[in-house]
Amino acid sequence: MEDLTFTVESGIVTGFLGPNGAGKSTTMRMITGLDGPTSGTATIDGTLYRDLDRPLTHVGTLLDAKWVHPNRSAANHLRWLAAANGIAQKRVDEVLGLVGLSDVAGRKAGKFSLGMGQRLGLAGALLGDPETLILDEPVNGLDPEGIRWVRDFVRHLASEGRTVFISSHLLSEMSLTADRLIVIGQGRLVADTTTHEFIKSSSESTTVVRSEHLEELKKALDTEGIATEASTDEDGRPTLVATGASPDEIGRVAFSYGCLLLELSERRASLEDAFMQMTGHAVDYHASAGGADALPPGLPGMPTRDTTEGEN
Repeated sequence: MEDLTFTVESGIVTGFLGPNGAGKSTTMRMITGLDGPTSGTATIDGTLYRDLDRPLTHVGTLLDAKWVHPNRSAANHLRWLAAANGIAQKRVDEVLGLVGLSDVAGRKAGKFSLGMGQRLGLAGALLGDPETLILDEPVNGLDPEGIRWVRDFVRHLASEGRTVFISSHLLSEMSLTADRLIVIGQGRLVADTTTHEFIKSSSESTTVVRSEHLEELKKALDTEGIATEASTDEDGRPTLVATGASPDEIGRVAFSYGCLLLELSERRASLEDAFMQMTGHAVDYHASAGGADALPPGLPGMPTRDTTEGEN
């Protein structure tokens, strides 16, 4: 970390993004007192985690779903957490129901799938009914239904005024879940903004137009100062792509020059596009796009082949 400063607001879901090795998990561990910063502080409502009285009633965390003792049942694991934090035992049954584990409460945690382990971790985070939730990759291992459940659940928690800080490598899911983003790269702050503004400022939208009179349309757009590039759609049909011009602008030009349009659509950048543009410089390891053919010869389990002159 290097001079990393940000504030997570209550009442919204704040996403935490960064390439592998950027320091996301380390940052979360420092907030919860598991790792110590060389300088500076990480506080929760102005208080260091170690100074909180009955911390689970203030902060719920899911940093590693595998830390549960494998021979302890889900219910007993939560009962142990509740007893250590002065939480009523009836709360155990409540959170098991909230995360959908009531029917397997007596099963040993070591027999749980990765997704079930994540649900148990969420139950532990919710045990003290905390105002702050810090969740590291909570949808890891969940099926599509489980991912959607987590999304709706954390947004509901935020709507109650809680502070929700959540990391995920599923960028498409984060775009649906997070209201605000903290983005880091190589331990430095890259962005601290709303999800909408992050996508908007990081990459431009494009307008795609298809017509039976593309040449005439291109000349008309050139005349009006709108630059386009020739392209094709998914079905191989010729199109024009304009950057920085809205569908309304292109539609007005087409109408005034009498060009019939078959398609006029806007393609907005995704969170993945914006993320790659903003953090590509901070990725520690870049793999070749060549797949298996790009691997050096002689790797265990990889066939070797002779390279002859003229071979591509």
